[in-house]
Amino acid sequence: LFLRYETMRADPLPYVKSLAEFMGYGFTAEEEEKRVAEKVVDLCSFETLKNLEGNKGEKERKDRYTIFPNSAYFRKGKVGDWQNYLTPEMAARIDGLMEEKFKDTGLLEHGKNDQ
Repeated sequence: LFLRYETMRADPLPYVKSLAEFMGYGFTAEEEEKRVAEKVVDLCSFETLKNLEGNKGEKERKDRYTIFPNSAYFRKGKVGDWQNYLTPEMAARIDGLMEEKFKDTGLLEHGKNDQ
């Protein structure tokens, strides 16, 4: 199973269902009728996760040391927003590293046409 953030973000419901099937926990007819998959999508949405109390503000984790506040892990959740933060040179460097690390795996072929 290969999933990309960009394609999942556009239409998450079929990917949530595919992921559940892949993990061996597909939705039952009763769960489908109760729209459980749709509820999972809502509960796992960027907006919902970002607004959870534990992910807001500058709270520090008590269970482990971290240099980043919880809020640092949630910016905008928008596809392509990286372009507002990385220079073309930085993006080219990341692309080069990806090519080097993942060549011959077939992973780089997924999603080339939907960028």
